[in-house]
Amino acid sequence: MAADLLAQLAASPERAAILLDVDGTLAPIVERPEDAGVPPETQAELERLAVRYALVACVSGRASADAAATVGVEGLVYVGTHGLEREPEAERWAGALHEFAAGVTWPVEDKGLSVSFHYRGALDEEAARAELESVAAAARAAGLRARFGRKVLELLPPIEANKGTAIRRLLAERELQRALYAGDDTTDLDAFAALDGLELAVRVAVASAEGPPKLHAAADLVVPSPAALLDVLRAL
Repeated sequence: MAADLLAQLAASPERAAILLDVDGTLAPIVERPEDAGVPPETQAELERLAVRYALVACVSGRASADAAATVGVEGLVYVGTHGLEREPEAERWAGALHEFAAGVTWPVEDKGLSVSFHYRGALDEEAARAELESVAAAARAAGLRARFGRKVLELLPPIEANKGTAIRRLLAERELQRALYAGDDTTDLDAFAALDGLELAVRVAVASAEGPPKLHAAADLVVPSPAALLDVLRAL
């Protein structure tokens, strides 16, 4: 079934979008986010797809400039911070977000409109998660959104913006009714849901031991790694 969906998508690329998460999907997960990068063979496929399809976009939790640097391919559309960059009211929360983060005794990854606290590689990851659960509770009490992903806590403005809202906007702007989305984490469930109601939708989950079971259950196709996703891209 998945092969048939991919074939249908590839048959009319001028009518379709290829939408991709970055970390854990295109770029293998590494201990330090700043060390992540997309392998050259994947970059080559993205360059090919950018010419072939109506839209190729990376929808990332990173800031868009950071996502573009991590992917390293020109000609793609980059949407950052889970779509928050496209929501004007998000800027009004930036001060409160950074003020809260400054009071947390944990290394912070500043994404402009969101912040992240990673605990991958901590000496005791279970204890680190418990400590960050307390940070999450305090953030929610301060009016912020808090959610956990793959060994990371993200804090965001309390705005209804996510990868799904960003994707619906991208597709509506280009009047596209066919799309593939690939992702690996909890936030990618919103992206999967954004494809509901399209003429043709392909949802690809990049599996890992850390990934949410709900993502795998909602996918049309599950692949075991970013390297395996490359084979899917080659089929397009």
